[in-house]
Amino acid sequence: MPEFVCQSCGNAFTIPHHVLDRYPGWEPSICRRCRDAKPARNHTGDGPSTGVFTDGSASPNPGPGGWGAVYVVDGEIVAEAHGHEPHTTNNRMELTAIIAALDLVPAGTKATVYSDSNLAVRTLNEWAAGWERRGWRRKTGPVENLDLVKHAYYSWRPELKLEWIKGHAGFRWNEYADELANRWRHSVG
Repeated sequence: MPEFVCQSCGNAFTIPHHVLDRYPGWEPSICRRCRDAKPARNHTGDGPSTGVFTDGSASPNPGPGGWGAVYVVDGEIVAEAHGHEPHTTNNRMELTAIIAALDLVPAGTKATVYSDSNLAVRTLNEWAAGWERRGWRRKTGPVENLDLVKHAYYSWRPELKLEWIKGHAGFRWNEYADELANRWRHSVG
């Protein structure tokens, strides 16, 4: 069995071939023990159990920030990713998490991407097409975070849906994405 190193605890772990064959290109980032460890927050288990859940934040805003994305199928983690920026905004981190979600889902696989940023969801679902028609300008001026908006808009695939989910409401996988987005805080200090 292939061996991996857990990004959370640093221990080596293995994944059976039949699991890796089911998700081509997937390289797990954390071991099962860390994945199944009790989360710091009280998760209710409510909410969707399949999809890609994303979150991003900066504290203060603007300031240092992080993003996280977790791909879950029937309550089981398939893949996850997270990262941080030394100086950014909440909106940039939310969009970055959505872009990262695209890499977690194999091409051709139907999935719903959930974000607790209503602004990011509306940007991509409602406004981006009109901005593109106007040369990437809003009626009132330039589009903020244009680099990330364009990246997400042009990278979107027809088999994916983007939906808003209420943040900090106890939905298990949204809370997990929030924890991933804040992991950078533990690594820098």
